[in-house]
Amino acid sequence: MLTVDFDRLGVRPGKRVIDVGCGAGRHSFEAYRRGADIVAFDQSASDLADVDTMFKAMAEVGEAPAYAKAETVCGDALDLPYGDGEFDVVIASEILEHVPADTQAIAELVRVLKPGGALAVTVPRWLPERICWALSDQYHANEGGHVRIYRADELRDKITARGVRFIRSTHAHALHSPYWWLKCAVGVENNDHPLVAQYHRMLVWDMMSAPALTRVTERLLDPLIGKSVALYFAKPSVRSTTPEVRRAGR
Repeated sequence: MLTVDFDRLGVRPGKRVIDVGCGAGRHSFEAYRRGADIVAFDQSASDLADVDTMFKAMAEVGEAPAYAKAETVCGDALDLPYGDGEFDVVIASEILEHVPADTQAIAELVRVLKPGGALAVTVPRWLPERICWALSDQYHANEGGHVRIYRADELRDKITARGVRFIRSTHAHALHSPYWWLKCAVGVENNDHPLVAQYHRMLVWDMMSAPALTRVTERLLDPLIGKSVALYFAKPSVRSTTPEVRRAGR
């Protein structure tokens, strides 16, 4: 289940991509399948161990091109261990809502992005998230939980303040919003509740089968109750100058 549009980001062979806060690796795996050189970056060593296992399995069965590179790196999103402009594409999906110092994290995302590169940031959308917070403190008030609810324009302005250009925003996963509302209403840990269990089975079936009916329904509902908002940005290219222009500027 992808929240980020990889075609929009131009992820393809030869591109260097970092997935910051990769979690279970869903976006990292897609970048690897497309032949990019991918860094799956996270602070959880246990999650990264599972991601690394999947990378190796993908390579063994030929699910990723032989020339593509994939690695896992454990670290802090507030201090990325890379130089300026090392990546063609930077992805940060569903992590900023967990980070108290989000302005610092955003600065790091932009810093490691190459001039001319693409940045995708996704967070829970304001309305579906507000409903979850209203229904359950347990949903967000826990260690490592959500520390804020973003409005899309607020987050857009925070990111463009770092010198990147906003391209567009989209919404995704409308069918997942009611699932989380149900979980918050009956208890976040109550996965055996009949309504929750039945809805979860439907979501799994939808992800595995991708039937036309649910795909069309979700596309229609995404602008209204999409669980996530995805924001896309571009870092301005550095314009080279001719010797004549450089001399004239002295």
